[in-house]
Amino acid sequence: MPGLVHCKRCLLPETYETIEFDEHGICNICRGREFRNEKIDWAGRKRQLDALIEEHRGKHDYDCIVPFSGGKDSTFTLWYLVSTYKLKPLVVQFDHGFMRDRLKENNTRTLKKLGVDVLSFTPNWRVVKRLMLEALRRKGDFCWHCHTGIFSYPMHVALRYQVPLVLWGEPSAEYTQYYDYKDDQIEEVDETRFNRFINLGITAEDMRGMISHDFEADPRDLAPYTYPPVRELKRLRYRSVCLGSFIPWDTKKQYGIIQKELGWQGDEVEGMPWSEWPYEKIECYMQGMRDYIKYLKRGYGRVSQMVAMDLRNERIAPEKGRRLVEEFEGMKPHSLQIFLDYVGLTEAEFNEIVARTAVAPHKPDFAIARWAPKPWDFDRWHRERAGAEAPRARPKIKAVAGKAEK
Repeated sequence: MPGLVHCKRCLLPETYETIEFDEHGICNICRGREFRNEKIDWAGRKRQLDALIEEHRGKHDYDCIVPFSGGKDSTFTLWYLVSTYKLKPLVVQFDHGFMRDRLKENNTRTLKKLGVDVLSFTPNWRVVKRLMLEALRRKGDFCWHCHTGIFSYPMHVALRYQVPLVLWGEPSAEYTQYYDYKDDQIEEVDETRFNRFINLGITAEDMRGMISHDFEADPRDLAPYTYPPVRELKRLRYRSVCLGSFIPWDTKKQYGIIQKELGWQGDEVEGMPWSEWPYEKIECYMQGMRDYIKYLKRGYGRVSQMVAMDLRNERIAPEKGRRLVEEFEGMKPHSLQIFLDYVGLTEAEFNEIVARTAVAPHKPDFAIARWAPKPWDFDRWHRERAGAEAPRARPKIKAVAGKAEK
């Protein structure tokens, strides 16, 4: 985005969460990646994982809990734990309300092929819509219910089933610096992490108070978004950690593995070049809206994040990265109108809210004229009003090679 300072290596802008630049113009996330690649004893980390798993194997009704969306990271995590360690996990899915057909098909294949027990939870849709509106107004991020539910609900299940080991996918240090690889410590997915950035600084109790003036919510409706009492988790002697803290994380390589082993298929995402990253954020049909808001608020979107990752992995050249950002970033999603109907806003009201949450020095441009292409399943997405058109034919998706592009 013109006018913003960018990392000289990965091209991320100064409005990116937690970013800082050193005297060479290189960001702290890139420096953390250097440390990850050059300083971490991954063989030693793998031995720590072996010991952690053996400590819990066969001690409880399940060896571990695996939080599972069905996206590339949680699918690889589940496959790795079952195929490498022969564990008996309880798979826990928080259904945020926007899961797409191809994702559901992927999940069915994956879960049947791996032969695992699954617990899926879908929260009250009326409550979800009100939470989306309030989170948008307060933080310019309508995904509060998803952020909190995905990370809190599996912990409630851990207590209910008395399973102390919870294994997640990628560590946050892959993307931001809320946690730093250079700390050379295992990143705990705990209450500290939850309150540091997952819940956007808004607790479930806060949220209930915020919506109470025009929406009568039963306190139990907000329970899925609360973090369980830490004293009870400590009594369970829980560990909640990321697989990516023990093995080097590589999303493109792992996509190839789950594609081969599980028949996992990628999908189109609004505003994303799916020939480049068919595996990225296919779980949610509101992903295009999320990226659009991020672009308006911060001057970058998902394309910039993926370009940055591929640049750090030396998979693309900077020139190609800049071209991808220029060509695809900031397109308006057709899901915008679906979203506005959900939360009861006009586009002008939406723009006013987003403008108030923009991150300086970026200034949002609401005169964006380019529309993102409609994904193949767009007309199947849930609408509050009837009259959806017939769906387009489903495209065939080919594998994308993970070789470096020089």
